[in-house]
Amino acid sequence: MTLRIAMIGLGDIARKAYLPVLGPRADLDLVFVTRNADALAELGAAWRVERLHTELDTALAEGLDGALVHAATAVHPAIVRRLIEAGVPTMVDKPLADNAADSETLVDLAETRGVSLMVGFNRRFAPVYRDAAALNLPLVVMQKNRADQADEARRVVFDDFIHVVDTLRFLAPGAVGARVHGRVVDGLLEHVALSLSGDGRDALGVMNRTSGANEEALEVSGAGAKRRIVDMAQVIDQGAQDSLTRRGDWSSVGRQRGFEDMCEHFLSAVRDGRRLSALDALETHRLCETVVRELIG
Repeated sequence: MTLRIAMIGLGDIARKAYLPVLGPRADLDLVFVTRNADALAELGAAWRVERLHTELDTALAEGLDGALVHAATAVHPAIVRRLIEAGVPTMVDKPLADNAADSETLVDLAETRGVSLMVGFNRRFAPVYRDAAALNLPLVVMQKNRADQADEARRVVFDDFIHVVDTLRFLAPGAVGARVHGRVVDGLLEHVALSLSGDGRDALGVMNRTSGANEEALEVSGAGAKRRIVDMAQVIDQGAQDSLTRRGDWSSVGRQRGFEDMCEHFLSAVRDGRRLSALDALETHRLCETVVRELIG
């Protein structure tokens, strides 16, 4: 069964993360949608995609089995609303919106209409993070740092720190009671820390936007075990005898970082007629709103 799937927005994330995964699939009839005519022509030719649209409504008129939204965060609500109202199963890059209120509105609409809505938190599908979750250890510590990218707090939290927030929720289910600390200078967020606790677990997430390095590290520990994962590529198990596992030379970045399995999760639901709910993803957005309010009042 060939699925007609729209890719809406053809910017950096679509090019780096999604096209290498979706482009080669013979079971998909891809549809490109972007107002950037140059990108539309370039990528249409590169990936041999014939269905090219500068407007979403013309793509909808041809009929879609599903859609993936990669456009800028600011336009997510309008695009996702249009897709849900048209009854099109939708997966959207995080965040659903840059605030909890708009996110709630979209999730409520999807639930009311009975339409699939999924938020693309790829780390939940990254093999090394799934393996870490299976260890079921009581302490989680995650860092996701940037070299020199202090920015407005809401943009940082909803566009980037949201990955940390959602990964903590994934690895420490039941941990709540959020505590937030951070440093905002002249309106720019330099660093933020979030701690969650409960159900026998503790989780700490940190992002430093002026750290001097672009890096991601995750540690899970307890019960005599400790695992450290660096950039989703290196796994260090520490104990009586340390071991180091690196990503295999033939393992794709899309597989390593969870995009391959995440896309398949969405597409298999479309193919099978199963509805996906974004209610749990909404909790991540609500927690992000709490973080923003604690940082800026």
